[in-house]
Amino acid sequence: MFLGLALTLGCALLTNAGFLVRHRGAVAAPPVDGRHPLRSARGLFASKWWTIGCVGAVAAWLLHVGALSLVPLSVVQSVISGGLVFLAVLAERFFGFRLGRRQWIGLGVTAAGLAVLSVTGGPAADTGGSSLAALIALEAGVFAASSLLVAGSIKLAGLHRNEGLVLGAAAGCLYGVSDISLKFLTHAAGGGLTSALISPWALSALAASVIAFYSSARSLQIGPPLAVIAFTSVAANLIAIGGGVLVFHDSIGTGAPQIAGRTLAFCLVIAGAALMPAPTRARAISAESVSARPIPARALA
Repeated sequence: MFLGLALTLGCALLTNAGFLVRHRGAVAAPPVDGRHPLRSARGLFASKWWTIGCVGAVAAWLLHVGALSLVPLSVVQSVISGGLVFLAVLAERFFGFRLGRRQWIGLGVTAAGLAVLSVTGGPAADTGGSSLAALIALEAGVFAASSLLVAGSIKLAGLHRNEGLVLGAAAGCLYGVSDISLKFLTHAAGGGLTSALISPWALSALAASVIAFYSSARSLQIGPPLAVIAFTSVAANLIAIGGGVLVFHDSIGTGAPQIAGRTLAFCLVIAGAALMPAPTRARAISAESVSARPIPARALA
């Protein structure tokens, strides 16, 4: 359990650092165009900051997979959602952002949620069982909802004004689907690596990750960075925590006090994260760190 939580904390740190670094790269890259995915990917990886951020994201993913094999999914995602503490500290210390009182209150609420979660934590649940029907229903529903969010952000005027946040939320939902699929694959891996790789859930995780890759990149180009990152993180954690309970039967406690405490912990973590998307301003004017608009490709020539 301790090793799993350590891996989860490392994942949270690298995930949020990677998001901030990728934001620097995204705003310096040509606009992402879903009609030209290969060209868009080349433009993103032409930026050294985007590439460095992606390397960090891959390292975070490896830590995440390790944590999922040791700790219930709902616990992993609750701790990762508390990683917004890392987001705030890194943004202030190294990326030139200044957080307001609302954001710091959010950090306090998130830290309180994590404290309650650790105090009420018991032995790891038996994750050997899972519901295939719940997995299919949840993933199909999230894929459909994410598609509607992406389409709505383009077509509907009300959503288009907040396109960056909507795309960030859609990307987060898809990252949550990928996390659920990966957790399911840790079960399949019991039959050997080959059986896990040829599982349809490997394809599900890959498809969700690819779509989320482009949605997240575009959201970082056009949306307020910290708000977009927070929306992405919250959406991913909500989906994954729900998947842990519904699909893998993760326990939320064995008695009334423990159930109440862990429920309160989950609510505090999510509430704290929800306070993060507030207006922020940079300490120093930097096109790479504060611009919400993509830099045209011709400006990079």
